[in-house]
Amino acid sequence: MERRDTTGFVITMNEALRIARVEERDIYLLPQMANRHGLITGASGTGKTITLQVLAEKFSRIGVPVFVADVKGDLAGLSRPGEQSRALERATRLGLDEFEPYAAPVTFWDVFGKKGHPIRATVSEMGPLLLSRLLGLTQTQRGALNAVFQIADAQGLLLLDVKDLRAMLDYVGAHASEFRGQYGNLSRATLGAIQRNLLLLNELGAESLFGEPSFDLFDFLRTDENGRGMINLLAADQLIRSPQMYATILLWLLALLFATLPEVGDLEKPKLVFFFDEAHLLFSDTPKAMVSKIEQMVRLIRSKGVGVYFVSQSPSDIPEIILGQLGNRVQHALRAFTPHDQRVVRAAAQTFRSNPSLDLESAITNLAVGEALISFLDDQGMPEATERAWVLPPHSYIGPVSEHVRYQLISQSLLAGKYEHAVDRESAYELLQARAARAAQEADMLAVSSSSPKTTAPPKSKSTKKQKEKAPPAESQSAVHDITSYAGQRMTKAVDKKVRGIFGSFWGASSSH
Repeated sequence: MERRDTTGFVITMNEALRIARVEERDIYLLPQMANRHGLITGASGTGKTITLQVLAEKFSRIGVPVFVADVKGDLAGLSRPGEQSRALERATRLGLDEFEPYAAPVTFWDVFGKKGHPIRATVSEMGPLLLSRLLGLTQTQRGALNAVFQIADAQGLLLLDVKDLRAMLDYVGAHASEFRGQYGNLSRATLGAIQRNLLLLNELGAESLFGEPSFDLFDFLRTDENGRGMINLLAADQLIRSPQMYATILLWLLALLFATLPEVGDLEKPKLVFFFDEAHLLFSDTPKAMVSKIEQMVRLIRSKGVGVYFVSQSPSDIPEIILGQLGNRVQHALRAFTPHDQRVVRAAAQTFRSNPSLDLESAITNLAVGEALISFLDDQGMPEATERAWVLPPHSYIGPVSEHVRYQLISQSLLAGKYEHAVDRESAYELLQARAARAAQEADMLAVSSSSPKTTAPPKSKSTKKQKEKAPPAESQSAVHDITSYAGQRMTKAVDKKVRGIFGSFWGASSSH
């Protein structure tokens, strides 16, 4: 199906994506195979980011939304037409006579709310296991945090932001003896250690990650007025300073996609393509059970129309159990200065389908910047023979954009104002404060009544009796507040538990690794 957008370009909505060229022959990525996932690897400075930019442009062009974390800030250039002479020179050298610069539709996001629309999660959405990974908790602390979440669920206490979690930890610590029979020993020392680890979020400026309005997944799945897929750029230049936080947030987004999207089978093109840059951080110090769950999620999310593309320096950065799921591959140059480097190159060459006319191991170390070994899936889902080819230049600007351009695009976005103002509604913190205030008031009244001399109570008037019958007791009011708050979040909590369930099912197994 062809259509012409407002800029005058013809869009073929299901056309094969031209990614590279070798000897006047083009190499294409088939949209119907794009959800079979992919891998982009290579040493620093060899062209991985440009390849990612080209792929994002191509997907957007056929109406496929894209998510990518902008680790270095230079992917923001997607929002501007390309002007660099080097891109035009490569286009001329490759014989791309029809090459014209254009900008892609971009939405900027930022966990810290400075360089894009704020992206938030409630504490409940993040769940105990991902939160434990974010905070770097020990096995004992992870178990205690899991129990705190279960107690909050049982009592209908919503965990929306960090102060809710702090209040819940205090509450469980004060009533630990009451919970010991059902949840085991929850020592004050363990709960206090979790409280101290929460201070790290404040030091990183990341407390703003938790709260409401929480992120609506379907804002990732939009197209612009011309039918082009929106490229969602998460500003990650500050986020990457905390690698564990960066990996956890991207893993949470991937889990949210998996938990929310329905099964759709094989489509003509993906619903979304998710690029996981600096992918090695996802698997650093990750328990085997969790890696296994990530592999299962990557394998099954294909049937939900999502393609996942890992970007890293070497294929060896990705566990073999996941590497086997990545069908579309682009390998830029690797350097082999040491015996270890040579083994990495040899292993990388073995992950590609052989080509009798090409020495893959030798080629990997001799690729120029912008040149790559490429093997995409054919229409039968089989890897094509590996080709040594030049990746096409992007049509958009290569490099970062000015703050003025960025903020102008943010203010003109259809999402402007949706997430910018945080909402602090009644949740665990407020309800536990109210409980504590009532308990203190009852204790004061009991102390006064026990110290006062007994006197004959005056007869109760009928009006007073009726007033007391109408007013529900304080504890009943608390229950009403709890139930109302809980019911208001019933839809959100259903998704929260799905996200938690993806990882929670191997809670016991992960502790053994």
